[in-house]
Amino acid sequence: MRDLFTADAGPLLINITLLAILFIVALAIARLRSLFAIVMLSGVYSLVSAAWYISVDAVDVGYTEAAVGAGMSTAVLLGAMLLTARTAKPEKPLSKLGPFLVCGATAAMLIYATVDLPGLGDPNSPANTGPGMTYVHVNWFDTGVPNVVTSVLASYRGFDTMGETVVVFVAGLAVAMLLGFGERSLAETLRNKKRKGKEGDAS
Repeated sequence: MRDLFTADAGPLLINITLLAILFIVALAIARLRSLFAIVMLSGVYSLVSAAWYISVDAVDVGYTEAAVGAGMSTAVLLGAMLLTARTAKPEKPLSKLGPFLVCGATAAMLIYATVDLPGLGDPNSPANTGPGMTYVHVNWFDTGVPNVVTSVLASYRGFDTMGETVVVFVAGLAVAMLLGFGERSLAETLRNKKRKGKEGDAS
């Protein structure tokens, strides 16, 4: 608690604020029944996550989360929502017990696994020994980028990153083609059939 009143309290307060926003948005997503609102809040969750990643110097993960999580995923979910109802059906209380137990067991295992993680800033951890330290020492002279992770992904592993980007783009394009847009989309076909059915009943 003493750290909150020191000169370095700014980053800590930012992290706490962003994590609190993520918690509130996650609760809202779990409580809502409107699919459109859920999709929009999912995009907000991804954007706040990207901001938090950047605040902890994980710039590459933040960019990926903003592009894939907030951008492409939101567009794909909005397109998929055209093929289904706009409101989720209410669930029975007992039907939530199974997913709750699965999430609780997963959280317990993840918390238990953190015991084996090295301490923050441990000089003997795998990240701070071997090839990792080599990149830290030569990164600035090779690329001029202060963030080591960014330089590794954009320079040392540039072709690998480009391949991952192409895979993500092709996946999004494939989903868009499967959903369809315009007059030949599945949603438009279903609407036309429903409209013709109503016209037939009226006649």
